[in-house]
Amino acid sequence: MRGGIVIWLLIAAVVACWFAWRESASRRRIREDSAPTIYKQAIVFASHTFDPAAPPAEMPPLSAGENAECDSDFRSSANLRGETRLMDASHATVTVTQVTVTLRLDINIWLPIGAAPRVIEHEEGHREISEYYYQGADKLARSIAAKYLERQVEVSGTDLNAESNQMLLKMANAITEEYGKELDPGPTQLLYDTITDHGRNDVVVKDAVEHALKNVSIEWMPPGASGN
Repeated sequence: MRGGIVIWLLIAAVVACWFAWRESASRRRIREDSAPTIYKQAIVFASHTFDPAAPPAEMPPLSAGENAECDSDFRSSANLRGETRLMDASHATVTVTQVTVTLRLDINIWLPIGAAPRVIEHEEGHREISEYYYQGADKLARSIAAKYLERQVEVSGTDLNAESNQMLLKMANAITEEYGKELDPGPTQLLYDTITDHGRNDVVVKDAVEHALKNVSIEWMPPGASGN
C-alpha cells in the first residue's frame, strides 16, 4: 500500500511539473514570438512657398510673430493581438500576445515667396529639432509597447469576442497617446524660437538648436507657470 501511494505521489508530481513547464513554455513563446514590432518609416519632407496675402487652405495658420512655418506631424498607430480565455459564458481574460507600432514623421516647411536666407535657415533649425526627436522614436515606442505584452485584462459581456477586440483597441490607443506625450518636441521648438526671437536676431541657428536640445529640461517653462 505504501509503495502504491509513493508511485501515485510521483505521478502527481510529474503531472504538476508538466503543467508548470507547459505554462512556462507558453509564456516564453509569447515573449519570443510577440516581442514589440516597430516599423519606423522614412521621414517625408516637402518645402512649399506661399503668397502671404493668400495662403493656401492646406497650410497651417501661422503663430503670432511668425511669417514662415515648419509643420512637423509625428504619427503613430498601434495594433494589438491577444488570446482570449473564457472563464464562463459572460467573462473572459484577454492576454496581449503581440504589439505592432508604426511610426512616421511628415515635415512641411512653408516659406513666403522671396523669403530671406535667414528665414529659411531658421525653419531648417525647426526641421533639425524634429528629426533629432525622431531618431529615438523607435526606442521610445518599443519601451512603451513592451509594457503591454503579456498584460492580462478581464472582459465581460454577452459578446466576448467584441469585448476583447474593444479592449485591445483601447490599449492600442493608450500606446499611441503615451508615445505622443513622451516624445513631445514642442517645448524644445518653443525654446528655440525664444532663443532666436523667431529668427529675427543674430544668434547662430546651429548654436540655438544645440542649446535648445541640451537645456530644454531646465530652461523651458510652460506659459503661465511661475518660476517661484
